[in-house]
This record gives sequence, C-alpha cells and structure tokens, in this order.
Amino acid sequence: MPDLRPVFFVIGLMVAVLGLLMFIPMGIDVAFEGRSWRAFAVSGILTSLFGGALSLANYTPNPDLRARGAFLLTVFSWVSLSVFSAVPFIMEPVGLSITDALFEATSGITTTGATILTGLDDLPKGVLLWRAMLQWIGGIGIIVTAMAVLPMLKVGGMQLFRLESSDMGEKILPRAASIAMAISLIYLTLTLVCAILYMAVGMSGFDAIAHAMTTLATGGFSTSDASMGGFMDQGADLVGMIFMVAGGIPFGVYLLMTRGDFNAPLKDPQVRAFISVLLILSLMIAFALWLGTEFGSSDNESFWHALRLSAFNTISIVTGTGYATADYNLWGPLAVAGFFCFMFIGGCAGSTACSIKIFRYQVAFEGLRAYLFKMPRNHAVAPLRYGGRVLPEAVVYSVLGYFFLFFLTFAVTAILLSIIGLDPLTAWSGAGSAVANVGPGLGEIIGPSGTYQSLPGSAKWVLMTAMITGRLEIVTALVVLSPGFWRN
Repeated sequence: MPDLRPVFFVIGLMVAVLGLLMFIPMGIDVAFEGRSWRAFAVSGILTSLFGGALSLANYTPNPDLRARGAFLLTVFSWVSLSVFSAVPFIMEPVGLSITDALFEATSGITTTGATILTGLDDLPKGVLLWRAMLQWIGGIGIIVTAMAVLPMLKVGGMQLFRLESSDMGEKILPRAASIAMAISLIYLTLTLVCAILYMAVGMSGFDAIAHAMTTLATGGFSTSDASMGGFMDQGADLVGMIFMVAGGIPFGVYLLMTRGDFNAPLKDPQVRAFISVLLILSLMIAFALWLGTEFGSSDNESFWHALRLSAFNTISIVTGTGYATADYNLWGPLAVAGFFCFMFIGGCAGSTACSIKIFRYQVAFEGLRAYLFKMPRNHAVAPLRYGGRVLPEAVVYSVLGYFFLFFLTFAVTAILLSIIGLDPLTAWSGAGSAVANVGPGLGEIIGPSGTYQSLPGSAKWVLMTAMITGRLEIVTALVVLSPGFWRN
C-alpha cells in the first residue's frame, strides 16, 4: 500500500488554491451584476478551508513521489478538482443538479468543452468567467502533467519526451514545480496576447478574456450560445485559429524559443506534421463544402469563405477545442464523416490539445514501415527513428498498447451509451468526443448546435468517466484501477 500522505498533501494544496480562485469570479460578478457572488463566496470559503485542512492533516516536509504516488496524484487531482469545481454550479442562481454540475465542471477542467448549459448570453458574468477559468486551469495542468509526470511513468510512449537528466530516481514534485514555473509565464503571455487581439477585432473586454482562456487551453467554452459563430462577423474566428494552433504546439518548443532557438518549431517533427495535417484537412473540407450543394446561400458561395469555415472548424475539432462557427452536420456526409475522424487526431504531446496526439501516429507508422521492410528480408536491419534519433522498441510497444486501450475505451463507452438508450450517432460520436476531450459530437442532440443537457443522468456519468480517462491518457487511469497496483 503506497504512502498516501504526500498525495493528499499536494491535493489539499490544489483544492485550497482552487477555492481562492473562486473569489475572482465573485469579484467580477459584484462589479457587473451581483447575481452569483454569494455562490462563489460560499463555495470559495468551503473549498479553501477543506483543502487547507486536508493539506495540514497530511503535511509532509519534503514530499517525495515515485511512480505509484505519481499515478495516484495524477488521477486523484483531476477527480478532486472536478468535484470541487462543481460547487458553484449547484448553488443559485445556476442551481444545477449534482450530476449536471459535475458534468459541466468535469468538462471544463478536462478542457472537453461539452456543456449542458443553455442561455449562455444571459448567464451571470461570474459563472461564465468560472467556466473559462476551469478550462484555463485544466490547460496548464495537462501541460505540466505531459511534460513532467507522464514521461517518467512511460505512459503511452510519452517517455520519448523525457527531459534531460530526468528518470524515476528523481523526485517528481520538484520537477513538476520547476516546469510549471517555466511554462506559466509563457502560458499567461500567450493568453494576454490572444485577449488583446480579440479586443482588437471587436470583442468586449470580458468576452475577449474569457475566450482567450478557452482558446489557448483548447477547451471551447464560450460566452455565447452561438459559440465563436456569434463573433465571426468581427473576425474573431481568424484570431481563434491562430491561438488554437498555438495551444496545440508543444510548450517545450516555446521554452526553447525563449532561450534563443527560434528554429525549434521547424525542427520538431510533431509540429511539422501537425501543421501539414491541418492544412490538408482544411483544404479537403473546403473543396467539399465549396463544390457541394449543402453550402448555403449564393452570397456565401466563394471558395475563400468555404476555406475560412472549413479551416476554423477543422482546427477546432483536431485540437479538441470544440468551438464552432457553423453547424457542420449540414455540410454533407463527407464533412460529417471527416469531422468524426478528426476527433481522433489531436495536437502535439506537451500541448493543451487532447486525443491521440500526432507523435503516436508518427511512431506507429515508423513501426509499420520497419515491419514491412523486414518482412521479405529475414536478416535485414531496419532501425526505428523519430526526429533523427533512434527510437527504442519499448516506445513503439507503448504507443501500440495505447492505441488498443484508447479505442477499446471508446468502444466500451459507445456500447454503454447505446445500452442506456441513445441513438447510434449520438452514442458513438458522444463517446468519441468524450474520450478524445473534443466537446461537440454529431447529430441534432449533441452536435455543434446542441448541448448534452437532454441526455439521461446515467449517460452523463458514463461520459464524465470517459472525459477523465481520456484526459489522463487512458493508461494512467487503468493502472490505478488494477488490483496489482495496490499490492506491495
């Protein structure tokens, strides 16, 4: 049985900080309307007190987390933050049920972006800001997890990105803390630049800040029921495209750039493939949209308008942001099938993007290339390479195992949703959207113009479990659930 005191000590600190952050939307609500400040005041006090008490009760002078402790901390922290983030949604004036509040909070903290809320334009400013803050917190959280923890735990091939001199003999918490400090300034700077550009194209200061948080976090929560489509006439979608891509690029690349290596993006094989995939898919959907009969009225039937719609929505789905500027369910079967497949691509490892990630496809194809080369040549040597480096076979096996577990989790989730009674399109697209942390699914119910509000409570619990499992890179959650993990 692992020592849980360091785990609960760190989780207590996280929960206490989360409680203190609740006073920010409280202050905003007081400044604007004063409709929801009491909910955030009470929630902030209760959450910070609970977190502080938990941390003090498990105080450890020099918390030392090795492999098992890191697995537990990763899982428990995301679950705990999801639970406490839901408290303001339960209280008036939002007044959601426990299930709906947990769904909204889990979707926010995992940067999934699936929502059960409607009438966003009329919600209190404090509630809208809290939704944006949850995704912003979740975005930086997954960057730190991907850069500092998962490589050491060798989860899904992430050991490929293990930092210099880091190994399982090194304490994980100091490493995570140093990385968090290094990337926080970059993350904050990019968010501020995004907000300034949103204001430059006509967004109000509040909408700009809220959307900047959810854009860079590739989360997708908006302040309007029309999502980014409500701001498209002002050109906000063009800004959004830039920063969704920025969120999908490894933050390690930004660190290298701050140290003078301005060619880092060009040298990273992930980034090159990521940009190429976005360009190809955007052009493919644009041509299908332009040539198809489902495009819309004649005054919009220009190729450049089709490319603008295609590029924004393609980038949004590939990175897992989930914004929409149009209902792509109306673009014809090719577009619908395309967007379903796009859910399973993802951005780069070490970014805020979700899903399978570009590097895993690159590793899998490299393994396939070597396999096909050696098949007719029994004694041939075909070294595996990635980014100019020799690729250990253990990384390939880890990536292939991840593919299997990812699609197994997706299939089980879809089957459970079908058993609950959802129609096939809603069940399968909802499962893919949850496991890949994308947000919108397909169809009239959970598509880009719908919400998850009407789904049965049991379906929402299945989807919440899938969101957290997907955000934890599948393997992390399954390891903690295995009986052998708890044996000494």
